[in-house]
Amino acid sequence: VELSAKTGQGVDNLLDAINLQAEVLELKAVRDSRATGVVIESALDKGRGPVATVLVQQGTLRRGDYLVCGIQYGRVRALFDENGQQVEEAGPSIPVQLLGLSGVPDAGDDFVVVADERLAKDVAQQRDAKRRESRLVAKAGNRMEDIMAQMGEGAAQQSLNLVVKADVQGSVQALREALVGLSNDQIRINVIVSGVGGITESDANAAATAKATIIGFNVRADASARKVIEGNGVDLRYFSIIYDVIDQVKQIASGVLGKEIREEIIGTAEVMEVFRHSKFGSIAGSRVVEGMIRRGKPIRVLRDDTVIFSGELDSLRRFKENVDEVRNGTECGMG
Repeated sequence: VELSAKTGQGVDNLLDAINLQAEVLELKAVRDSRATGVVIESALDKGRGPVATVLVQQGTLRRGDYLVCGIQYGRVRALFDENGQQVEEAGPSIPVQLLGLSGVPDAGDDFVVVADERLAKDVAQQRDAKRRESRLVAKAGNRMEDIMAQMGEGAAQQSLNLVVKADVQGSVQALREALVGLSNDQIRINVIVSGVGGITESDANAAATAKATIIGFNVRADASARKVIEGNGVDLRYFSIIYDVIDQVKQIASGVLGKEIREEIIGTAEVMEVFRHSKFGSIAGSRVVEGMIRRGKPIRVLRDDTVIFSGELDSLRRFKENVDEVRNGTECGMG
């Protein structure tokens, strides 16, 4: 079926073709049973906790159901439809967002409704233990800087260990699969830790222990993680474009290290209050907590260590005067 999501061309024909196939093949789902389905996407929301978008394939998912979702478990606290409206249940072929899981599941994980919370917890823990066992491989890895030197000396196959953190589960999965697929005869790439949300102290400790490089995709390290990273000399790299991550690791894997562009954070500020101005728009009344803030430099706004805006600092004021920079411990207004 010729189809365009942009213009809507062929959507009706596609639906007719699907319905025809379903009738001819007698494809039917059971509504009156415990729900099963698959996770489409997941993320960690600051206000709501772990949020999973799931597609019900069999049965009916209801608010209050206990379920196992990959290695996570929980009770459905709320269900939301595609318009963000709360619903009480979802039947076969209905996608919904659900709240109430113990953690963020992986995209592609199956979910199944079970009888009670105890059974859900037991199954999730057994799955987690099996997954951990499968990942217990010898990981004598190296940082990116060490790989080229060792390859130049004609060493045997090297291992590059990575810790990958991103803003949503779909990005984590895409990065993990793409990076592991870059392994070749000279270098084996291992993603030892991956997950959704900011880079935490436990991520930094795992990277330090395994001599791994940390990759942050649209997320940043918190203060405690930065102390561990600096104290142990862990290689930390931030990215906002998935192809930049792949290109840089591909250069290492292929034995050709091109020009490296590395981001340096010169300052961090905390927004205390936002003021609305008729001429200048929104002004962030802020206090500088690390380093210095300079006018004209690129900035990122973080919420819960996740990037929610990238741009450039247009204006910087101290009291009523325009200034070029504001140092640690002082307050300012940023536009």
